[in-house]
Amino acid sequence: MIIQPKTRGFISLTAHPKGCEGNVKEQIAFAEKHKFSSAPKNVLVIGASTGYGLASRIALAFGGGANTIGVFFERPSEKDKPASAGWYNSVAFKKFAEQSDLSAENINGDAFSSDVKEQVIDLIRQKYGKIDCVVYSLASPKRTDPFTGEVFKSVLKPIGEPFTGKTVNVDKDEVYEITIEPATAEEVQATEKVMGGEDWELWMQALHGEKLLANGVKTIAYSYIGPEITWPIYANGTIGAAKDDLMRAREAIKFLLGDIGGQAIISVNKAVVTQASAAIPVVPLYISILFKVMKEKRIHEGCIEQMVKLFSDRLYGPSAGKSLDEQGRIRLDEFELHQDIQDAVAKVWPKISTENLKELSDIDGYKQEFLKLFGFGLSSVDYSKDVEV
Repeated sequence: MIIQPKTRGFISLTAHPKGCEGNVKEQIAFAEKHKFSSAPKNVLVIGASTGYGLASRIALAFGGGANTIGVFFERPSEKDKPASAGWYNSVAFKKFAEQSDLSAENINGDAFSSDVKEQVIDLIRQKYGKIDCVVYSLASPKRTDPFTGEVFKSVLKPIGEPFTGKTVNVDKDEVYEITIEPATAEEVQATEKVMGGEDWELWMQALHGEKLLANGVKTIAYSYIGPEITWPIYANGTIGAAKDDLMRAREAIKFLLGDIGGQAIISVNKAVVTQASAAIPVVPLYISILFKVMKEKRIHEGCIEQMVKLFSDRLYGPSAGKSLDEQGRIRLDEFELHQDIQDAVAKVWPKISTENLKELSDIDGYKQEFLKLFGFGLSSVDYSKDVEV
């Protein structure tokens, strides 16, 4: 069938298998150009199918030669309906990894569940013995508590008072103001349950309890801070509260891993186009302006560039354990938050409107990156041809 993008807000209802494969191939090519030697041998990536999780897996496998297990929750194809982009990404990753004699196992299921944790534990025990690195890069709108069965849903809201600010309708290239009412206490708690550190902690407890973690194991989770423009809806909002809980979990995991010399680390990454970031009000408009500024200064980075830098230098390479912030976090957002970059963004922000959106921002670049998440817009793919879904 011929597949074209069908976007609705921050998602695409279709994904292109050849395009997703091409996107994975491009990231692999970058990782292979920046190989590094001090890499872990066996890696578990939880949330491995898109964004920073997929880029982590690619960087570690094709840059560092690691064997990987990828855990994700994606939709396979059904009759004439294409699979999700994450499904096609993971199929492509496994194909290319095996062509390079790298072990790559995919487990598709709810990573929050005890069943999937058991599947992973059995696989590690049978095939890998010990895990040297655990990447936690899970983003989800909801989570079912594995013990009580209660379903929690995350929200993207400010805390304490309403927020009014600019955002963009990417489908219409329209800048407009949005007002979001503050979250209730229950919504804050639910967002922490979904996007906080509890599940990361449960994963590490399960793996440690089964003695499947190697001495000196490193586990890393990802966070974001961003500029003051986004703080009411992000850093000081419900997602920010969840990220605070991630810090709490890091300390608990550090204590847990003390007997095997393990480390629990948080990396604060740069703003990039992902399915998760596209869903956050204000952020797509901010990213569009940021991209224009950073591209003009030739310091723009996407997911794969960030993750190659993280694993080749900050986590395992020459800068491992160095240049941490006051809270002990790795900072990959250093270019984004540099004063001259943020001054340039702040200068544009009050001026930007529907009329000058294309002039003052890289909205077209944002949309290209967004479509690429779903396998569209690659020059290497002929989208007029039939493709097997």
